[in-house]
Amino acid sequence: MFSSHKHGGQLRRFSQTCGIPLADWLDVSTGISPWAYPLPLVPPACWQRLPESDDGLASVAAEYYGSACVLPVSGSQEAIKLLPHCFPNNRRVGIISPAYHSHQHAWAAQGHTVQALNPTQVETLLPTLDVLVVVNPTNPTAHHYPPETLRHWQQTLVQHGGCLVVDEAFMDVTPAQSLITPEPQAGLVVLRSVGKFFGLAGMRLGFVWAEIPLLQAIATLQGDWSVSHPARWAGQQALADKAWQQQQRCRLVLAGERLHTLLQRHYGDTVQSTPLFSYLPSPHAAEIHQTLAAQGILTRLFTEPAALRFGLPATETDWLRLEQGIHSCQR
Repeated sequence: MFSSHKHGGQLRRFSQTCGIPLADWLDVSTGISPWAYPLPLVPPACWQRLPESDDGLASVAAEYYGSACVLPVSGSQEAIKLLPHCFPNNRRVGIISPAYHSHQHAWAAQGHTVQALNPTQVETLLPTLDVLVVVNPTNPTAHHYPPETLRHWQQTLVQHGGCLVVDEAFMDVTPAQSLITPEPQAGLVVLRSVGKFFGLAGMRLGFVWAEIPLLQAIATLQGDWSVSHPARWAGQQALADKAWQQQQRCRLVLAGERLHTLLQRHYGDTVQSTPLFSYLPSPHAAEIHQTLAAQGILTRLFTEPAALRFGLPATETDWLRLEQGIHSCQR
């Protein structure tokens, strides 16, 4: 059986390995909101008819993102895969790492020269790069780059025909920090995901913001009906509901602070957090991961460097269970 690259949420595999039924797990391995947008019943026509591009999604997305220059994609994962095809061969691509692994894989698979960078190297190496990829806030490290820093990097790249690609999959909680502007900018591409903030990862919907020629190039590479009719319909409901979005932002900020405080109390100031997840670098990450898994608590383990990512529990019972599990790792 073939499988894709590993992500968080591989719950079935851990259930089989640990001998714990699926229903008995607390899965905090992803950065997906545990509170999903409450979609109404999907109209039967969404299942019966092929999707149409003039269904209203474009205008709703333009209102939500503040720009009409957005292209719907089947999750930002599709954009990550297709974007390297839109650049001339053998571009010099820097990716600030650690970062979401699919970026490196996609650029390398298309024959580009990829270099992993740490943030302190960027300023020096910018003149040598054709493309710089930044995940902001960073998955998994939770590092946040100020918009001023990113705009400076973009301007430096543009001077020699380069491009800044910013993956804002976790930006919806703090939309004021987004680099999206009403009109596209030369040398700047922004990727957005609907799945994380709205808790609808299975819907597979995202957007690319960029100059029109690049959006057209990506659209040409997409398969017919890349985004399903139910996903387009669901996206319209979620993106248009401003009252729910505000409630979700407040809820996630409070939960993110609670998770950060919990982990900091046990592991100190090395913990870094966004409202949707926390990152714990630790030489004991594998041991902590195994101890929690034995109790039916799934976290995301990283090995280079050794670290864990914790997503948000959904209920008070889940919070108590996570706290007790973490406490047991201190014994």
